[in-house]
Amino acid sequence: MTSSDRQPVLVVEDDPFTRITHVVLDPRTSEERRAAFADFFAHDLPDFEGWCERVRRGADGLYPAEVRLLAGEEELPAALQDADGLLVESFHVGLAELESGPRLKVVQKYGTNIRNIDAEACAARGIKVLTQRRRANIACAELTVALMLTFAKKLHQIAGLISVEQLQAAGYSPKTFDQRHTANSGWARIGGLRMLYGSTLGIVGMGEIGRELARRAAPFGMRILYYQRHHVPEAEERELGVEYAPFEDLLGQSDWVSIQLPITPSTRNLFDRTRFAQMKPGSFLVNTARAQIVDRAAVLEALTSGHLGGFALDPLYEEPGRADDELLAFENVILTPHTAAQPRFNALQDLEEMIFGLARALGY
Repeated sequence: MTSSDRQPVLVVEDDPFTRITHVVLDPRTSEERRAAFADFFAHDLPDFEGWCERVRRGADGLYPAEVRLLAGEEELPAALQDADGLLVESFHVGLAELESGPRLKVVQKYGTNIRNIDAEACAARGIKVLTQRRRANIACAELTVALMLTFAKKLHQIAGLISVEQLQAAGYSPKTFDQRHTANSGWARIGGLRMLYGSTLGIVGMGEIGRELARRAAPFGMRILYYQRHHVPEAEERELGVEYAPFEDLLGQSDWVSIQLPITPSTRNLFDRTRFAQMKPGSFLVNTARAQIVDRAAVLEALTSGHLGGFALDPLYEEPGRADDELLAFENVILTPHTAAQPRFNALQDLEEMIFGLARALGY
C-alpha cells in the first residue's frame, strides 16, 4: 500500500490480453474469469494461478488494486478522476484526458508506438510514459518470415522426400549427376526453388508487426516496400530500410506481400479481384493478420488461375477449420491454426513486465 494506505487504482483499456491485469491485481475478479484464463494458458502454463501469485509478490504494493476495464475511450474522463495509472493500446490520451486524472502518475502503452499519447503533455505534468515491445508482434513477424522461407525452399512439399521412390511418387524425376565432372547437389531435381535475397517484400500496414517484420527481412537482403495511409517518419524509414510505395505499385513490384493490418470496415475484403490482378504474376501472399482482409472467392480464383504463386494464412476463415477446406486442395497453400502470436508465454511475459514497471513507476 501507499503511505496513505490507499488502494491503488488502475484504468485499463479492455482487451483479451490487457484484462489479465484485472485477474492478477484485482481480488474482485470473478471465478469464472479466473477459470477462463487458466484454461486459456493451460497448454503452455499448467499453473496459471501460481504465476499470478508470483507476479503479485513482485508487484508488491500494487496488489491488491482496483482495476477498471474500459470498453471505450469516452469512459476515460470519469474513470481517471482518482486513478494512479493508465494502461492503453489504442485509446487517445491527450491534454483533456490528463486533466481529468489529477492523481495520474504513469501512462503505460501496450506496445511501442505512442502516436496516440501526447508525450509532451505527459512530461509537462510529470507523468511517466512507459512502452512495451510486445513479444506476440515479434512472433507474428517470425512466422511471416518462416512462411516465406517455407515457400521459397518448398519445405511444405519436399520435407521427408529423400528416396528416389518418394520423389518420383511426388512427381519429381530424381537422378544423380555424373560426379566425374559435376557436383551432386540438386540430384532430386526440384525446380522452382527461390531465395529471399534480392527479392522484394511488400508490407501492407507498417504498424508494430510490420516494423518487426522489416527488421527481420532486411538482413536477408530483401528490398522492402510498404504501404499504409500515413508515411513512416523518414528517420525510421532509414533505420528500418524500407521505402514507401503506393498500394498498386507495391503489389505490382513485390515478390512477397505480407498483410499486417487490423480488421476494420475499410480493410475487410481489401484484397479482392482488383487487388489480385494488380499483384505481380507468381507472387506470394502471406496473411498473418485476419483472414477476412482477403476475399475468399478472389483468392481461390487467383490460385486456380495460377496468377498467385502461393498463399499462407493464419488465422483461418473459420475456427476451428474444416478438413475439407477448398484451400487445402492447393499444394501452394499453407494454413496454420491461429498460432502466429504463440507461445502463450509471450503475453504472460509482456504483462509481467508491464505490471512490474507500473509498480516501480508508482513507487512500490
